[in-house]
Amino acid sequence: MVRTLAVLLCLSAAGLRAADSASTPVGRWRTFDDKIAGKAKAIIVLYEEKGLLFGRVETLVDPDAVKICDKCSDERKGQAVTGMVVVRRMKKDGDEYNGGDILDPKNGSVYRCKMRLVDQGRKLSVRGYIGFSLFGRSQTWVRDDSGGQKHE
Repeated sequence: MVRTLAVLLCLSAAGLRAADSASTPVGRWRTFDDKIAGKAKAIIVLYEEKGLLFGRVETLVDPDAVKICDKCSDERKGQAVTGMVVVRRMKKDGDEYNGGDILDPKNGSVYRCKMRLVDQGRKLSVRGYIGFSLFGRSQTWVRDDSGGQKHE
């Protein structure tokens, strides 16, 4: 009886974690090149701080990726891309996150950003834009459940 109860509690907790990860973008995400289908670029860790969503580069997957942000024009200029915060100050607004910005280290540009979980939280639709959302580009990030293993 005690063993059955313990198993049920473990399964229940696992189910809650799975449901929770489907409702929040917090976690590890594999990014892909929006110009070359299927080409993985990086692992980004999204985290909450003071009610806002941020994201930092954990690992560069693409061996051709920019390693130092020489084209950045803000405080990130000259910094290593690995470890860099590239998503800043995103606010939850219904089923979307917006109001923050996202950096493209390749060209140093900072874009307004909006994000939305799709496919039961397994994917994240990310749109960076200037001015209106109509003028921008989109990527789909895939939740990375590899447990923090290095991908270089």
